[in-house]
Amino acid sequence: MSAIPFQLRSFDEYKELYSKSVNDPEGFWAEIASNFYWRKPWIKTLQWNFSDPDIKWFAGGKLNITENALDRHLAERGDQVAIIWEPNDPHEDSVKITYRQLHQRVCRFANVLKKQGVKKGDRVCIYLPMVPELAIAVLACARIGAVHSVVFGGFSSQSIADRINDAQCKVVVTSDGAYRGSKEIPMKATVDDALVTCPSVETVLVMTRTRTPVYMLKGRDRWWEQEEKYVTNECPAEEMDAEDMLFILYTSGSTGKPKGVVHTTGGYMVYAAYTFANVFQYQPGEIHFCTADIGWITGHSYIVYGPLCCGATTLMFEGVPTFPDAGRLWDIVDKHSVNILYTAPTAIRSLMSFGLQYVENKDLSSLTKLGSVGEPINEEAWHWFHDHIGKGKCPIADTWWQTETGGLMISPIAGITPEKPTFATLPLPGVQPMLVDENGKEIEGNGVSGNLCIKFPWPGILRTTYGDHERCKQTYFSTYPNLYFTGDGCLRDEDGYYRITGRVDDVLNVSGHRIGTAEVENAINMHLGVVESAVVGYPHDVKGQGIYAYIITEEPLDDVDLTRRDILATVSRVIGPIAKPDKIQFVSGLPKTRSGKIMRRILRKIAEGDTGNLGDTSTLLDPNVVEEIKSGAL
Repeated sequence: MSAIPFQLRSFDEYKELYSKSVNDPEGFWAEIASNFYWRKPWIKTLQWNFSDPDIKWFAGGKLNITENALDRHLAERGDQVAIIWEPNDPHEDSVKITYRQLHQRVCRFANVLKKQGVKKGDRVCIYLPMVPELAIAVLACARIGAVHSVVFGGFSSQSIADRINDAQCKVVVTSDGAYRGSKEIPMKATVDDALVTCPSVETVLVMTRTRTPVYMLKGRDRWWEQEEKYVTNECPAEEMDAEDMLFILYTSGSTGKPKGVVHTTGGYMVYAAYTFANVFQYQPGEIHFCTADIGWITGHSYIVYGPLCCGATTLMFEGVPTFPDAGRLWDIVDKHSVNILYTAPTAIRSLMSFGLQYVENKDLSSLTKLGSVGEPINEEAWHWFHDHIGKGKCPIADTWWQTETGGLMISPIAGITPEKPTFATLPLPGVQPMLVDENGKEIEGNGVSGNLCIKFPWPGILRTTYGDHERCKQTYFSTYPNLYFTGDGCLRDEDGYYRITGRVDDVLNVSGHRIGTAEVENAINMHLGVVESAVVGYPHDVKGQGIYAYIITEEPLDDVDLTRRDILATVSRVIGPIAKPDKIQFVSGLPKTRSGKIMRRILRKIAEGDTGNLGDTSTLLDPNVVEEIKSGAL
């Protein structure tokens, strides 16, 4: 089988292509895009400004992403495995789906959606466990031009309702339940709770997974398996414009309301496939295992679209790395002869803590490349991953990117870029980063640090935030005029290598998940008896960042532990368990300026245990409150 035509082969070639991509971005991306199947060629490669913002790639080009991910592989790769599915329970059989089978299943489910009245441009909410049907539902939406909004299976009914209402989804696709480690999760019941406040939803399609008894409402709820009996597996792909919406993916913001990041069809496809083929140096026949959930952008780009558009074999895992024990990921690598393993520093740190007995006696010799995603990887975890999992022979791609970027931005190219632990190293071709100071002035040269911006568009860049373009403009393009602001601080060392130093706004990075402090505060403040709260991040050995909440209550507490547990239950119900604070300190007041602004900088230092230098507190409304908080710190 042929290799991927736009793959880099050497560091010299990278440097040459990088230079070309900066000097002639349009020519560079037009050449990459020409390797895909387009029904009609584009008229203009790029038109853009970052002030509105208004960005269009491959304008006028017509295509369907599923023809590139499925149909065009059928002649040469029809019998090749497209998806390997490894279930939560190691005793349950894994499943292999070929490109031909996947094509048929996607077409069949696309026809089910059409039968429910779903048309091009309609929004479909997908709330499913990590089963093949999740990938199938995503691709079926793309097949008919419907916009998918995948919601992570760990979110609460309130979070689902917010996302359904924001996008005005017409259909929800879910399952009776889900298995996750030792737990059984009631997916359909959670959706039922959400739909009480979602008038836009006409149909719920329910897939059978756990055989949990569920409530099925006549006229609204239908079984996936039953509906498939009434349709064929032939479904022509809808012709889409390059700039037609492909999906919405909600991400936390610094306000309480999640924002729907919008990605469009042509540019996203080109960028996801290009970055997948290059960063992981994918070779035909290799097995690529990304451990993310498809509810996050990593799963969209590097489990579904990137690998499939490159004709790769992608592995989906339903469970968690520690079930039934901390050797599960290594069992999967051994069982399926995995070549590329792409996981999160949180998972690596968690597995490190269990010791090496779970790694020994596992055959990891099939591994050729490793990747890390979600947050910067710390040095200890990098070395453990490199030495014990890669056995010293696998390059590690420590990747930096975001939901909003659609694909990898700054990353080593496996086996090509000289590595440096904890550094995302160099920008990929077509990516033009710059560091700026607080006033937006460019910081040039090496051995410097500042706020990370990107000065020129790349094909995978978000186009808007759904239904609220002004929010997109304010969040990403207003801090520094004519630049895309990532929200991250960054160091560029003497070699010109980039190292991400963390968020500079009120967004936490917990286990690789971005969670807005305002979102957690809103949830805490809903709890009966809470007057006000302030949430900050602090260093956490496993999660990278933990959540520390300072809370003022109406009355003195009779039972502090019980109130703490009640508040954790409230946050779980409103957002989901991933947003539960790790530490809750009850306080009588918060450090505020005279204008009422909470000085989170002081709270952050106390949470970090760095109370020696809190700066000038005399300008606070009540400086004494700082001493009280310091003495009660957890």
